[in-house]
Amino acid sequence: MEKETRRKFLTTTAVLGAGVAASAMPFQDKKIKNQVIHHVFFWLKNPSSKEDLNKLIAGLRTLEKIETVRKIHVGVPASTEVRPVVDNTFSASEILFFDDLAGQKTYQDHPIHLKFIEDCSSLWEKVIVYDVIDA
Repeated sequence: MEKETRRKFLTTTAVLGAGVAASAMPFQDKKIKNQVIHHVFFWLKNPSSKEDLNKLIAGLRTLEKIETVRKIHVGVPASTEVRPVVDNTFSASEILFFDDLAGQKTYQDHPIHLKFIEDCSSLWEKVIVYDVIDA
């Protein structure tokens, strides 16, 4: 009887825990119609320099202070499996989310963005930008 009670307790706890975890996850029930996603890839001049990478990442993180940036993700290549369709030659990337084209334009002209370019452009040899909206 004790085993059965313990099993019930563990099962109930697991189910309730999953429910609590799911309810804590952010849920966006409204899609932003004209949202702009700005994805930028950077190739450093000195790709083996941890100092240059850290400076670039620190510079990228300053961009989240721009009022029209709704969300930011800064990352480096993941150690995923090697496949012909995967390009992991870049040093770092950023993904920024804006409510609309006007917000993205504000970001482009913003003093924080211009300062980032001034401070960090000497670090990279190549930059590629992909800007997308919902189809």
